[in-house]
Amino acid sequence: MAPSAEAAGSGEHGGGAPVILKAAGPRGPWEGVRGELAHRGSAVVTGRLPDWRLPGGEAALRRMLGRDWHRYEAMPRPLMKERFAASRLLLRHVVAAAIDTAPEQVDLAYQPGGRPYVRGCDQIDVSLSHTRETLVVGITRRGRIGVDVESADRRMAGTGSESQGCTPYELARLDEGEAGDRNATLVRLWTLKEAYSKALGQGLRFRFTEFGFDLGADRIRLVRPDGTPAGGGEWTFGTGVLGGDRNGGGDAGDAGDAGEYVVGTAVCDSGFGEASDLSVRTALDAGLLDALLGAAAPPAAPGARA
Repeated sequence: MAPSAEAAGSGEHGGGAPVILKAAGPRGPWEGVRGELAHRGSAVVTGRLPDWRLPGGEAALRRMLGRDWHRYEAMPRPLMKERFAASRLLLRHVVAAAIDTAPEQVDLAYQPGGRPYVRGCDQIDVSLSHTRETLVVGITRRGRIGVDVESADRRMAGTGSESQGCTPYELARLDEGEAGDRNATLVRLWTLKEAYSKALGQGLRFRFTEFGFDLGADRIRLVRPDGTPAGGGEWTFGTGVLGGDRNGGGDAGDAGDAGEYVVGTAVCDSGFGEASDLSVRTALDAGLLDALLGAAAPPAAPGARA
């Protein structure tokens, strides 16, 4: 898996932000994820909904989703179920590549606010976002990570999003900029705020008017509502643009999903060190590993073969 050819130019990336990788389906290859984790400590992976439809029917999906199967079954709408399944499949494969295990053995769980984490793998942090047919997963071994993806053509300029999502400093900078760039800048700011809030575990409970970003040419910086610097140097932020190609998947008649998407990332380096071997097999003997991961599998359906 090579770094995305559609990644945004250097003017939009924050210094040191993860490179965006593409996953065209479960077969990978997944060397790019392991390489980015070893080199940078974090990786961001994007996929397309049509590429993450698992063959094998309900039985295969049930095995792969594990504890998530019950949430999947309870969802009322087919598209909601499809997005949920595809996003969890992508997340499982990214984690599996990072910790050297099978994706069906990745045991996902959720914090009270809905933030996903991997049971028994405190050495990594993950984040998940999706919109329309675009899926994004973030993973880090350095501390905390948050990701968000939004349609680049989402209308924000001239709506309530400006007053509800921007600080006085950000509004002043928007007024100083070109009118034609206003909406694109608002989308970038929104993805960054979503990503930062997710990394903190706050989601939309964190008022977006209480913190802001300085979209500097060299580095994106966290700032207070008045524009003064906030926090230390442990945070790294970035945005990137995904092109509107279909990666070989999708319905060619679906013009509503052929546009560009903006991905925001927020990574906090908690000083966990430089150890890059995340394999669960490094820390656990095979018997204990099988016992722990085997507990994640859901019970077999009535009448199913072992």
